[in-house]
Amino acid sequence: MNDTTYNCAVIGNPIAHSRSPEIHHAFAQQFAMTVHYERILATSEQFDSTVSEFFAGGGRGLNITVPFKERAFELAGAQASPRARLAGAVNTLWQQEGLLHGCNTDGPGLVYDLQRLQANPDGRRILLIGAGGAARGVVLPLLEAGATQLRIINRTAARAKALVEQVQQHLPTHAARLSAGTLTEVEGSWDIVINATSASLDAQGPAHAPIHYAPEALAYDMVYGAHPTPFMHTAQAQGAARCADGLGMLVGQAALSFEIWFSRRPALPPVLDQLRQQLRNDATH
Repeated sequence: MNDTTYNCAVIGNPIAHSRSPEIHHAFAQQFAMTVHYERILATSEQFDSTVSEFFAGGGRGLNITVPFKERAFELAGAQASPRARLAGAVNTLWQQEGLLHGCNTDGPGLVYDLQRLQANPDGRRILLIGAGGAARGVVLPLLEAGATQLRIINRTAARAKALVEQVQQHLPTHAARLSAGTLTEVEGSWDIVINATSASLDAQGPAHAPIHYAPEALAYDMVYGAHPTPFMHTAQAQGAARCADGLGMLVGQAALSFEIWFSRRPALPPVLDQLRQQLRNDATH
């Protein structure tokens, strides 16, 4: 593979903040591969044609970020993976025998990071805050990883209940482990609490009722940054034994995309350490 340059990219709007090029270039170095990975800014009107032109030009793989994951799912159509179909969203595109295929690697990326943090979902009670696209992408992988109880709470209970009903309809064997409610209907004691809302991006945490954290519980925010997020601060004050942000999930989902495109699984810890250091450096400049 050493003599070939592979073209990959991430498409979104906005896109300048994306860390994907750094991550995938680091993965490629592990295998002495040459990967040209770029950021592509597109409008809603340009998205379909941009994807088509990328693959027509010999592109190997595309990552999709906000706000185009749902549109990418539509483009993949019948070639969308079961995870992507349940999420209604695709973050990874590639071509195979002339057909566009799509997958959603966000959920497995989260499960990888939970395992890295010694918080394997298997046998755990998990509270998931939020019922939007980020939450939809992780419900099935968390259940498949063995969560004994998964409760989804959201500002509007109807949206959380709709997500639960969709999963129960497609996967009736998981029905008994799922429940839903509003942000005030926290209920129970939780081993893992995951913030799947974007509240931390606005320097605030989701307005949920106090949470009862089990001993050794982990509070996990899908948002990441150089400093602990507001959700992480609140969780620590409410008794969470450990807190983590979503940087490991970002690297984990990227690694799965890389594996889909190149059939090689990169080592994640060195890339995660490198990215964490870059965040710290950026925060001090």
